[in-house]
Order: sequence, then C-alpha cells, then structure tokens
Amino acid sequence: MQKTLKVPGFEAAAVESGIKYEGRLDLGIISSRVPSVTSAVFTRNLVKAAPVIDSINLLEARKRFRAVVVNSGNANACTGPRGLGDCKTIRREAARLLKCGQDEILVSSTGVIGAYLPMDRYISGLERAASGLSESGLDDVARAILTTDTRPKTSRKKFSRNGHEIIMAGIAKGAGMIAPSMGPPQATMLCFVCCSASVEPSFWQTILQEAVDVSFNRITVDGDMSTNDTVIAMASGLSGNPEEDGTGVFARELREKLSALLMDLAGQIVKDGEGATKCVQVIVKGARDILDAELAARAISNSSLVKTAFFGQDPNWGRILAAAGRSGAVFDPDKADIFIGSCQIVSKGMPLGEKAEKRASAIMKNHEFSVTVDLGAGAAEYQMLTCDLSDEYVHINADYRT
Repeated sequence: MQKTLKVPGFEAAAVESGIKYEGRLDLGIISSRVPSVTSAVFTRNLVKAAPVIDSINLLEARKRFRAVVVNSGNANACTGPRGLGDCKTIRREAARLLKCGQDEILVSSTGVIGAYLPMDRYISGLERAASGLSESGLDDVARAILTTDTRPKTSRKKFSRNGHEIIMAGIAKGAGMIAPSMGPPQATMLCFVCCSASVEPSFWQTILQEAVDVSFNRITVDGDMSTNDTVIAMASGLSGNPEEDGTGVFARELREKLSALLMDLAGQIVKDGEGATKCVQVIVKGARDILDAELAARAISNSSLVKTAFFGQDPNWGRILAAAGRSGAVFDPDKADIFIGSCQIVSKGMPLGEKAEKRASAIMKNHEFSVTVDLGAGAAEYQMLTCDLSDEYVHINADYRT
C-alpha cells in the first residue's frame, strides 16, 4: 500500500496487539514532535465510553497535546471505574514511551461494548508501536482503527500562500452504528486529523465544529449513535504561518479545506456502510425552516422501510412521504413533490404513474443517486447522506460479538 499521508511534524505507527482480532493491525499511535493545538468533538450519546469521558476532561484543562493512542476491537465502553483507570494507565505508559506528560495524551477506542481491555496485550503493543514511529505510519493507523469496515478511509489536502505550505491529512473509520451527533466537550465513527498550520485554539475548535456539522453530523448508516464517536484534530504550527485566529489570510482556506477533508471522509464511511450497495443523497427543500428540513431529511434517511426500498431499487414514494410526515416537520402533503435523481415521481402529493416509477427504478440501479423532497412550505433546505439496508447488514450485526 502506497504511503500518502505524510504531514510535517507528525509520526505514526500501528501494530497487531491481539486486543480482539488476530492477524491484523489493531493498535496505533499518532504523535506530534511538538505540542499541537488540539480540538475535538465527541458523541452526544448519554452513554459515553471511558476514553471519551477521559478525553473530555483533559480537553477542558489544556489545548495542546502530543499524541493520540487508539485501538480497535474493544470500545472500553460501559466498563465503569476500571475502564477510566485503564485510560489513565495507557496515558501514563504512552507518556513514558514518548517522553511527554501523561496529560498530553488522548486515548480513543472502537469495538465491542462492555468488555474490559486486555491491558497486558495493550501495553505490549503500545511499546512496539512507540518504537516503530515514522513519518509514513499514518496509513497503517488508518487500517488499525477498522472494525467491520472493508477498507481504510483517508484524505489529504494542501495549499500554499506567502511561502507557507499547509498540509492536512485525515483518517476515519466507520461502517455500522453510524448516525453521529457530535459537539464540543459536552461499530463507531472515529476521525483523526493532522495539520501543519499554526492556529489559535478557539478558532481551530470553531472550524472543526463547523466542518463536522456539514460532514459527519449529516450522515447515517443505521440510525444508531455510538458511545465512542470522536473527531480529534491536531495542528502543529510547523508550517510557520502567522497564527491564524479567524481574521488572517489563511482563515477562509483553512475552513474550506477542513470541511472538504471531513466531507470526503464522511462520504467514504457511507459508501462503506455495513452491507451497503447504495449511497443516497437525501435532499429536503421547500421547508418552513432549517429545523423542519432537518427533521424530514433525518426521518427519511433513517427509515428502515425507505432504506430497504433503496436496496430493492423500488421507488416506493409512499414510504418516503410517510417518513417526512411523521418527522415533526410541518407541511401540507398535497403540496409535496418527490424526485429520484432528475425523475419526478410525485407532484402535489400524487403519483405520476408507472412510467415515471420505471424511470426512477432505472436510476436506482446506480450505486449513487439522490432523492429530493420538496415540501412546498418555504425556502429552507437540508441534505443528508445515507445508504441502503441489505440482508448483509443483518448478518454482519447478528454475528458481531460471536
């Protein structure tokens, strides 16, 4: 596999530690040579995994970190005081190996809920990963964080101005238990971003939240919000640009590049959804306000009946309209229009007939297509990215723990 994700100032490594899987990478370290400005968002699920709780507490006290340690195969969720204690042990051992403070380390996990980490194997793997850190190791960490994913998710952006080249690279995982809702410190979606820019901490946090809101917070695979959803972004400052606080020449491009990076990764997650054969953009427009548009878009995107119709290439407009109708959005069903791709199948709440549905079904044979619902109630619009629900999804999740 070609190594493509080098970012100045960052090193990474991954190893097989046997946390749950055999014969595959499952433990990684991402390390910065200098304390990096770090922003993060985490799941809003009331049930939060130990590493999420631990990281939130650390980020309340400081804004610069040296490393992230991440494992797959075990979520360290619903593990009580022992799980939190294991996070502290991991940070202590990582700090010893990386020669930094233990409060400069963030820990992240993904995998089975309710099982304790096998700490002997974890610490042994941590020692081997720390000894193998390299500038080209981020691609390996992208593979180490996978669970039911079929492929790594990676993205890289760069731009230059006034002699300063800024590079950012991101890795992500997620295929099931995907319906993120992440905010600031308040099968799983994880994302880690390394960037060489010099940034002011509050600006970096602001643009990360903005980027997450238009990317990961607008995707769904199965409607289930994880206990471990995490996005962590580290900026080393080694590009040498004047520190960007939102008013400088790099502000717009940093916003745009970070959003584009996360949107790319979010799209890769949906396309690799467990058992997915379709990637569908759901567009709700003509809503009274943005809240109504979001309610309808999420209801359609998460509907099992709608998603199975996508799998069957069936333009079952009744399911789509019914999902919008129960969403809480206020609209007149007799004013609603529905399109599959460019093909209109419903006009003013009434079907346009068999010919239109046949054209729509042909469009649904594609791996990617759109569904547009115009509620006819206003000017607001909201978009989501979802996938179909196949028999393979059931098999994957029925066998996940056993």
